Amino acid sequence: MTQGSAGGAGPLWPAARGPCRAGAFCWLLIALGAAAGAQPPATAVRPEEGATDPGRAFAPEERTNIAVYEAVNRSVVNINTKSTVATGLLLIEVPSDGAGSGIVLDKRGHVLTNFHVVDGAKEIQVLLFDGSSHAAALVGADPETDVAVLRVDAPADLLQPVVFGTSNDLRVGQRVFAIGNPFGLERTLTTGIISSLNRSLPMRTRTDRTIKSIIQTDAAINPGNSGGPLLDSGAKLIGMNTAIASRTGQSAGVGFAIPVGTLARVVPQLISRGRVIRPDAGIAQVHQSDAGLVVASLTPSGPAERAGVRGFRVVRERRRQGPFVVETERVDRSGADLIVAVAGQAVRTADDFLSAVESKNPGEHVLLTVRREGHSLDIPLVLDASK
Repeated sequence: MTQGSAGGAGPLWPAARGPCRAGAFCWLLIALGAAAGAQPPATAVRPEEGATDPGRAFAPEERTNIAVYEAVNRSVVNINTKSTVATGLLLIEVPSDGAGSGIVLDKRGHVLTNFHVVDGAKEIQVLLFDGSSHAAALVGADPETDVAVLRVDAPADLLQPVVFGTSNDLRVGQRVFAIGNPFGLERTLTTGIISSLNRSLPMRTRTDRTIKSIIQTDAAINPGNSGGPLLDSGAKLIGMNTAIASRTGQSAGVGFAIPVGTLARVVPQLISRGRVIRPDAGIAQVHQSDAGLVVASLTPSGPAERAGVRGFRVVRERRRQGPFVVETERVDRSGADLIVAVAGQAVRTADDFLSAVESKNPGEHVLLTVRREGHSLDIPLVLDASK
């Protein structure tokens, strides 16, 4: 029931680094180094007397690049993880290493990253700008938005928090900057522009939903960049790099970042509660149709059931088969409500429905508009908090 996609450029890859891809890249570096060593030495050219060093005069664009990097470099960390994966016919667990990036949130040691960077990790190490490595613990995670918060026990003077910007006034064509850990090359800066806004990024979660308002950029994002910052020219955080669309698993100029507006809503809850509490309408399952969403099942004693919303009905029947009485069950779909709007907002997909509900708060009253037996009906209900 996922609605929308990031485009047809190829499969989506999380921009985290695994051991095979990193190993291939290291082998390439070694091969290039060996080839370079086999070449005849280049002839040194003496600079002219009194010549001015061109590196001392920077163009305006270069000065912006340098200023952004120097302002945020210390706020970016490398994240290295150790986990185990089951492999082979016997599902034998073998060690697996991964890597990504992170963003320092405060002096208390909170670090922001993607959930997929640390998902399943048994050990997490955070490498700070000074080269020191510190063990980190998972504070909270929200798989629905692919956001996680870690905490690292490190001296406060080594923790430089990033400055949050806004994603409300972004423009296509605006210059952006990405800093991260591609292929294990720590604190690498790449630049580009915002290529598009309001993309939808499909996520493999229990609800099979999408993250909305995603920023698309052509700044190079590669394996290991996941969890790193996307910045504006004022060195403020506008997004967190998350995925790329690529047929090779490496940058093809189509990268995606979660907007800072989403991060600003999710992160405080992860720090205070360890999870995100969302409003719940008590509708467990829907089937998508051209006319709207057919209610399949309801949460027992949930808001929708209390309000009188109707879903599929299980009918039990008994019939005689020879000398035996056989009991069967069938699903009666004829009386199920068809949801067409939430709080006056039209919904056509499960993702539309979740977005409309989650724009509210637990305890709020919302009006559910349904079609029932050919008539339109407004059903008021009070949202619960998700469990």
